[in-house]
Amino acid sequence: MSDHYERTTVTTEPERVVIRERNGSAGWWAAAVVAIVALVAVFFFVNNSGTTTDELQAARDQGVAEANLATATQSAQQAASTAAQSAQNAAQNAASATESAASAAAARTDQAIEDASKAAEDAVTVEPER
Repeated sequence: MSDHYERTTVTTEPERVVIRERNGSAGWWAAAVVAIVALVAVFFFVNNSGTTTDELQAARDQGVAEANLATATQSAQQAASTAAQSAQNAAQNAASATESAASAAAARTDQAIEDASKAAEDAVTVEPER
């Protein structure tokens, strides 16, 4: 198996660093142009947001209309539910009233039959034998 070693070089000479200065102003001009373009872009976006007061009012009005529609829909659903419950109660009351009327009619019929039977018994006379 072979070992891997890093090769290094040892020198006693210091490295040389060279700094060059330029007196040109082209960099400053480029930075100024970029700054001006950025300021114009910010000014354009701030002043041209795309929404006017009329558009904002129309959006508010539409929101109010949608809220009113949702409220009306909920009220209509509640009214329909109440109407269905009332119809069911009315049907039950009508059935109960019909049953009561039928029971009363049956009782009157039974009474009429009983009265007619008694009247028939009283009307029947036995003829004396001759």
